[in-house]
Amino acid sequence: MARPSSGLWSTLSGCCALAVFSVLLLLAAVLALVVPGLSWRRSLIRRFARMGLMVLGLEVAVRGEDLLPAGSCVVVANHASYLDGVVLKAVLPPRFSFVIKREAAALPVAGLLMRRIGSEFVDRFNQGGRQSAARRVIRRVEEGHSLVFFPEGTFTAEPGLRRFHVGAFVAAARAGQPLVPVVIRGARRAMPSGRIVPRAGRIQVDILEPLIPSGSRHAAEELRREARRRMLARLDEPDLDLRAAASVPEATGA
Repeated sequence: MARPSSGLWSTLSGCCALAVFSVLLLLAAVLALVVPGLSWRRSLIRRFARMGLMVLGLEVAVRGEDLLPAGSCVVVANHASYLDGVVLKAVLPPRFSFVIKREAAALPVAGLLMRRIGSEFVDRFNQGGRQSAARRVIRRVEEGHSLVFFPEGTFTAEPGLRRFHVGAFVAAARAGQPLVPVVIRGARRAMPSGRIVPRAGRIQVDILEPLIPSGSRHAAEELRREARRRMLARLDEPDLDLRAAASVPEATGA
């Protein structure tokens, strides 16, 4: 049986780790302001992401790295925690940009940092802004940029895969770029929605076989359906939208 003080000790150590992580985040943001060149800044922040996860006591294991295309592609990952972006920044090559909800741009330090590493921000609530963002993101993929999407758009403490927005799949289909499903496990336990102090533990990242757009008029929906099927098979969490495969495509999604 655990001693009564064990929970308090875990909370205190977590708070200390979070404080050190916050200092690293601030330092990374300062360096991102002064370091020239987007590629240099991305490589630098990747190192900080790895250090930050170590400080938080999180061991990250990756499977399927050899499946990631050497050239341009679109990555879609499940979203379960604030840690997801840090985890993918740590494990993916620096060339990847992240597509993020616009509200994140207003975060005091993290927002600045995300802007300085070339993130794309999507307005989920304004139709005109959503369509403009969709065109911009599609254009970037067509130009050969590699992007990371969290197609659920947000996350909750409830386990399961939420409904996918279609933006990532439209971008991959129209640009004819491979779409790579990625599954993150363990992040929800480490820092679920509503939790401030992360728990130490293990996070598993599985990079799955790339999907190639068929070129048909239904290619985006085919990518969305197949990516979801493969991710659910590996995720070991419930499908929170059993109607996703038959749903009508939307304008975009982060």
